[in-house]
Amino acid sequence: MSLLHHGVQAFKAIVAQGTVHGAAREIGLSQTGVTQRIRALERELGTTLFVRSRKGMFPTAEGEALVRWCQRVDDLEGELLTFVRRGQEAQAVRVTVTGPSSLMRGRVIPQTTAELTEFPTVTLYFDLDDEGNGLNRLKTGAAQLAVIPRGDVVNELDAKPLAPARHVLVGPAAWASRDLHEVIATERIIDFNDKDDATLSFLRHHHLLTGARIRRHLVNNPDALADLVAAGLGYSVLPEDFAEARLVEQSLVNLCPGRWLDQEMALAWYPRHEMPTYFRKLIDSIQ
Repeated sequence: MSLLHHGVQAFKAIVAQGTVHGAAREIGLSQTGVTQRIRALERELGTTLFVRSRKGMFPTAEGEALVRWCQRVDDLEGELLTFVRRGQEAQAVRVTVTGPSSLMRGRVIPQTTAELTEFPTVTLYFDLDDEGNGLNRLKTGAAQLAVIPRGDVVNELDAKPLAPARHVLVGPAAWASRDLHEVIATERIIDFNDKDDATLSFLRHHHLLTGARIRRHLVNNPDALADLVAAGLGYSVLPEDFAEARLVEQSLVNLCPGRWLDQEMALAWYPRHEMPTYFRKLIDSIQ
């Protein structure tokens, strides 16, 4: 059940599915019916809500603002329906939390799961994002909470600083006795993708970049990246809490003991005039 205007329901379905076809399937209307509702809503609001492309439909800036309004209304609607349906099954609420997979697995998921027992009507979707899309997912409504670099926090967001993500330089255990400068001069860096500059930033920060081989191996999965390093195909930086188990089992070795690179992170969300208790508890739990 939804108390929202039919046009807003169609809008939410397109945001969720990315196409009119998918939205029609979700809410049980024809594609023509969905299109008519969106056009009527756009006329009523006096603005365009979607950019249409071959890849699907994406909210405009005005559409993103409506997405955030819908999120706040969903929260209030859930509380209202829970109140008026006392004795019946409570209205479920889903919260999406997005962030880098290593931080999500090592910190966010363990810290938030305790809240699930206190709020049984809340379901969490943990979106492991290693492409740096956290800010965009907040803007489009794909996530309600995002762990992002502090530098990505814009004025329209509320945010709190988190403990830094500490990165260490690792290589295969077989390289434990090798000279670090020789490793940097002869071995390849392994990174997540072309935009990932974490290893280069570590080397630059510790004045080790001179002589490094710039052409890198790339693999867009943290576990696979660690496996490639363990197999001797190169070296990389990994979050310390993510690398800890592999360092203990000695499949990896810290190539630069006593040195690290801290990445300043923040938990961000869009402001809410009436913040539900469960949402505040989730924010407080993530450190």
